[in-house]
Amino acid sequence: MGETFDLVIRASRVITGGAETACDIGVSGGRIAAIGARGALAGPAGPAGPAGPGGLLDIEDDVVVLPGLVDSHVHVCEPGNTEWEGFASATRAAAAGGITTLADMPLDSVPATVSTRALDIKRRAARGQCAVDVGFWGGVIPGNAGELAPMHEAGVVGFKCFLADSGSDDFPPVGSRQLTAALRVLRRLDTPLLVHAESAEAAAAITHHGGRGYADYLAAHPRGLENLAIAQVIEAARATGGQAHIVHLSSSDALPMIASARREGVRLTAETCPHYLALTAEEIADGATAAKCSPPIREAANRELLWAGLRDKILDLVVSDHSPCTATMKELSTGDFGVAWGGISSLQLSLPVVWTEARRRGFSLADVARWMAERPARLAGLAGKGRIAPGCDADFCLLAPDESFAVDAGRLHHRHPVTPYDGRTLTGVVRGTLLRGRPVDLERPRGRLLTRAAG
Repeated sequence: MGETFDLVIRASRVITGGAETACDIGVSGGRIAAIGARGALAGPAGPAGPAGPGGLLDIEDDVVVLPGLVDSHVHVCEPGNTEWEGFASATRAAAAGGITTLADMPLDSVPATVSTRALDIKRRAARGQCAVDVGFWGGVIPGNAGELAPMHEAGVVGFKCFLADSGSDDFPPVGSRQLTAALRVLRRLDTPLLVHAESAEAAAAITHHGGRGYADYLAAHPRGLENLAIAQVIEAARATGGQAHIVHLSSSDALPMIASARREGVRLTAETCPHYLALTAEEIADGATAAKCSPPIREAANRELLWAGLRDKILDLVVSDHSPCTATMKELSTGDFGVAWGGISSLQLSLPVVWTEARRRGFSLADVARWMAERPARLAGLAGKGRIAPGCDADFCLLAPDESFAVDAGRLHHRHPVTPYDGRTLTGVVRGTLLRGRPVDLERPRGRLLTRAAG
């Protein structure tokens, strides 16, 4: 090829087109301009720069070039609860974990992103702080139906609602009529509705939630809470033709329902999270509240069925549900699961956690790229993200897939060193992260604020 590029990445292992191959990647203007046989593309002439002589970045043979990961389920918490997490710390953690794009959830910040005014406040808080690109979900709550179209016009990547208590007073759950009404509006806008699917009615009948015993906490959050709510979502999506997405699925019981609904034409997708794929109820000690989340981590047999759901393509994507808080809020001193904040901090560790477990089960890095880059980008309507293909942003994760490390919570970029993975040995070390063809500099943020239309 006679064309020259700003940068040529030359590698023996690149995940592109759903497979691993040796190739050159030509980058111009921050986008992928061409993919050619290894050694076929020419970079610009000139002195050595940050990529190497003449704009050539020659990747070591033990490193795989993945598309920059896209995490479509992150709670950043700024403004309002920046002591839990903020855009600077969250995006540094993302970059260190090979994530080049994240989408921020509409709750756990103040104000919640349930209006165009709140969205503007959120964007002002993020501006100039982000090491990676960031998009924003809008919220659906009772009484804000009139804000959905304006938020869509303002560029949110989609919408999120809860069917049960969210834990935030300013983000109340919706009922079945409000769920159906929202899906009807969002169908006209051609944008998805993400649903935290646990049944409020069933949960109201459960009276015991506290104590140090993990078995007691798990019993207070049975699979039926999810199963009932997912059935409700399926029927609302069927009735309206709207696009529904189940977030953080933990109950494997729901997989046959989801598969059946799709066969019948219901527009439905679903995600799970690294903690449901790696951790098990049997290994969580009493009082180990770093592992508390909602829905909860379930039994080992349930975990294996979730992996089968990924293999069968019933589960579409894997995202962190990074839900941080202070160490005090995790009740580490008391170990009371009823009082502790329900959320797991894992943004920086998502890729190695998933890859460690995936490789044991015979999955490839191409599978991981589909779950953690391509499909989350598609859900959020970010067409230029999540793939190594001409026209896409030149976002890359450089992963050493055979290298292992022990997690040291104190060395993570998350604001608080609280994670159930502390001390765990994981496989897959992120050697570098490139955003639009340039290495991410954690001290010089240049991430952009994205909109669904801009992608």
